[in-house]
Amino acid sequence: MKHRQDTAEPSRRGPRSTAFVATLLLLAALLSAGLTALGLWQLQRLAWKEALIARISQAQQAAPTPLPAPSTWPSISKEQDEYRRVQARGQFLHEKQTLVRASTALGTGYWVLTPLRLSTGGYLLVNRGYVGTDRLTPESRGEPSLGQPEQVVIGLLRPSEPGGSLLQKNEPQAKRWYSRDVAAIAQSQGLPAQDLAPFFIDAVALPDSAPWPRAGLTVLSFNNKHLGYALTWFTLALMVLAGGGYLLWTELRLRRQNPRIQPGSDNPAP
Repeated sequence: MKHRQDTAEPSRRGPRSTAFVATLLLLAALLSAGLTALGLWQLQRLAWKEALIARISQAQQAAPTPLPAPSTWPSISKEQDEYRRVQARGQFLHEKQTLVRASTALGTGYWVLTPLRLSTGGYLLVNRGYVGTDRLTPESRGEPSLGQPEQVVIGLLRPSEPGGSLLQKNEPQAKRWYSRDVAAIAQSQGLPAQDLAPFFIDAVALPDSAPWPRAGLTVLSFNNKHLGYALTWFTLALMVLAGGGYLLWTELRLRRQNPRIQPGSDNPAP
């Protein structure tokens, strides 16, 4: 018995239509341009972040400057003023301290935020540092509640942290604080909002600083991944361009190999 074997040649695709190819190439060009723009934007962000880090590092080494005057408080910004080393003079109101949950290198405890009645008038919240659960009251730290003289405080200017932490919201009525929300803390302590600095300062550790609260635990950390992001966007842009180039090369090759096949059809021209 004889078996017949099919020997038909497999069909070969002809070139796509010119309009279809042009549309794909245009989309590839637009997508690549968009990805390149994102990469350039990340490079701009990188330059900004490096300048910010340099400014803050320089500020850490600089001598403290006087606390900004109340007339300039509305213009204080996170971008220009955070971590400025400043000094203020006044009297602590220990009876109005607020405890804010904190996680530090010393463990989990609290930041002690105490209002400073400024010698020039007005009030400033000072984060005096960290304490554990065994040193929550001024008396447990050997601090008198009343009658302390004025003193000079040096610290890093920090913007308010309204609302709470990422996972927990502040509960002023229950005196549960998870962020250093200047306005809310001042309201809970009965401080006049019109005379209160809209920022607080993190006290720095000085040679004559009291052991508790433990000052100088501010962590200066910066998320600077902009170069990696830029390289990612540029790589994606090159991949899209490579894909568009491969499409164009394939279509031109099909047109050279099959000159009788009309673009967009698998049948030879009559």
